[in-house]
Formats: sequence, structure tokens, C-alpha cells
Amino acid sequence: MKETVTFHDLAGASVFITGGGSGIGASLTEGFLEQGAGVAFVQRSDATAFCDEMEGKYGSRPLFMPCDITDDAALKACIAQASDAHGSVTCLVNNAANDKRHSTAEVDSDFFDWMIAINLKAYFFASQAVIPGMQAAGGGSIINFSSISYMMGNAGYPLYTGANSAINGMTRSLAREFGPDKIRVNALAPGWVLTQKQLDKWATPEGLAAHMDRQCLKEHLEPRDIVGAVLFMASEASRMMTGQAVVVDGGVVVTG
Repeated sequence: MKETVTFHDLAGASVFITGGGSGIGASLTEGFLEQGAGVAFVQRSDATAFCDEMEGKYGSRPLFMPCDITDDAALKACIAQASDAHGSVTCLVNNAANDKRHSTAEVDSDFFDWMIAINLKAYFFASQAVIPGMQAAGGGSIINFSSISYMMGNAGYPLYTGANSAINGMTRSLAREFGPDKIRVNALAPGWVLTQKQLDKWATPEGLAAHMDRQCLKEHLEPRDIVGAVLFMASEASRMMTGQAVVVDGGVVVTG
């Protein structure tokens, strides 16, 4: 990854990322390591090789903890472990999500609960777990990943778009509740970022071409394109920004 800007206040920060070992999350982990932050992350799949790579590249090894984020107790335990390793978490990035395609007709109660647990419930309980430490530290930043999919009114995954819309409401309420503690809570909505998962499962030449027609900037988004915005939202450079939803999509949707 090419470093483009330095946020000096992130050096030594304690950062916790869900899904931080692959896709966008891996780029976020690397971006924070470049800044000199202490990074901990969770995901279900093994990320040992990725951690080896990062340690060799930056001389600092991220703390990887295997975890299913739908297990609230396990997620909270990992946040506690990260706080023991790097100090109280002062930046939480709720990145992990699942955009499994589904039709309305096929959804049953178990699938509904599973999708909401991954795409919304885990965000809430991770935020709940880091807030006391942020209060004690005198502030912090929570960044909740959403998606432009709900803004576009996309079909094909109504529980995913529903959860992403709900993330904005939750973000605004948390920002209001914990603003007096200098805890900032913002949402970030990426466009179609071509992770390996997207390329393997969903991207087709026709779909990519149609999406590109909607973008103002005529380049497909890569995971690294999301990093700068997250670093800005994590740092004191955005100290008076909270309760907001930032879009990084190459110019597909229009906000305001």
C-alpha cells in the first residue's frame, strides 16, 4: 500500500477492526499499521499468514483473534483482549458484513436473525463494549461501515440493505448520546469495492460495465480507496465531525 498522508495522532492509538484480515478490512489494518497504531482485529477465517506479512513489512504485528462476531460474548472478550494488549480501544471500525444474496420469499426466521446479527447487532454490541474505555480515555472514534446499496434501492438482498439503512440511524443516536464524552460516531458507505470476494461471487462484465456507467470517476474502487477516509474519520483531523454518513463510491449516489 502506498502511504498518502500521515495522521500523527494515530501513532500509538488502540484500534479494533472487525473483519480486519481480508478484503477492505485487510487494507484498513495495513493503513493503521502505517500510521503506527496498535491494531487488533477479528474474523472467522485464519489470518496468520496476513499477520506474518504485516509484521515483516511494518515491524509491528497486528493482534488477530478468531471470532464469529454473531457471538456477542466472544466479540466482547476479544475487545477486552485488545484493550489489554494496546490500551483501551480508542478507534473501533465495524467493518465486517455479509451481503449474501437472497430473495424476500426465501427468507425464514433463522436467516433473518443471522443476517441482522452480522450486519447490525454486532455493530451495536462492539460499540457498547468499547464505549466505557473511550469514556475513560477522554474520547474516541467509532466508524460503522454501511453501503450505498440501500441508497440505490438495490434488490436482491433486502436484509442487507435494511441493516445498512439501520446503521445510519444507530450511528446518529450513538453520536448524540456519547458526544458529551467526546466520542464521535460516524458511518462510511463504500460503493462497489472490488474485493476478491466480489470478483469471485458477484462481478460480471455486464454488471461492472453498468455500474461504471453510473460512476462519475471512471475507475473501479479497490479496497485501498477506502482507507484514507477511515483514517481521517479516526483521527483528530475530524474532531468536530460526528453523526455523519460519508460516501466513497466514485460518484454514484448524491447526498445532501
